[in-house]
Amino acid sequence: MNAKPSRGPRVGVPYRTRKEELTAASAKLEKYMAAVRRAGGEPVPVSLALPSAELDQLAQTLDSVLLPGSPADVDPARFGAFKHAKGADPDPDRERTDFALLEHSFAENKPILAICFGIQSLNVFLGGTLIQDIPSELGTAIEHDSDAEEGSGEPFHAARIEPGTRLAEMARASEVSVNSSHHQSIREPGRRLCIASRAPDGVIEAVEWTGDANWVVGVQWHPERMAETDALAQALFRDFVAAAARRIVTPV
Repeated sequence: MNAKPSRGPRVGVPYRTRKEELTAASAKLEKYMAAVRRAGGEPVPVSLALPSAELDQLAQTLDSVLLPGSPADVDPARFGAFKHAKGADPDPDRERTDFALLEHSFAENKPILAICFGIQSLNVFLGGTLIQDIPSELGTAIEHDSDAEEGSGEPFHAARIEPGTRLAEMARASEVSVNSSHHQSIREPGRRLCIASRAPDGVIEAVEWTGDANWVVGVQWHPERMAETDALAQALFRDFVAAAARRIVTPV
């Protein structure tokens, strides 16, 4: 029998970009950290400059990983495509860090929450592909991308939740309203990822891991911006941190 964990689970959160890390521009990263703290976790910022050996050592100390958003785009060469004319530049340091943390987390069955750029990174890591520019490739009327931030006209749209998924258990609804700030999305899901949510235009809004019982969820929206008021955002972080807490074994 195990006692209650004496600490909150350690949640690794990579910096969004190497530039933000170097300039100490942490306001957006802090939203993820605050959401983890509210859910009972201990956020651990992960430098994008760590050598492989040091990154591996740090990963060993983590109970779970949260992959945040980023203004960068995943290098399309990673999924066998040429860069779209409207694609943003990749961030090699972020990609290297994400992929190392993902490899470790899957090997050690550590929970993963992947948000916006994070879901795209997760998908490409598992062999999936991306739509590189939603407006020009899909021509949808739904506004998925915007420069507006929370509280200043950030767009929201509906997202249908697939029954029988973890997300459905957390949402307790067949449709929710989510914020939107992305010009790329999943095209073909990666290995053993199931689609958990779509926007009305078909854009994939969430995926979940089906390879084993490990807690792995990716969402295309930004629950960290909604975590103070939105029930699904709160449930998402709580469930993620709870899954991480179950990995902490403290002898009686």
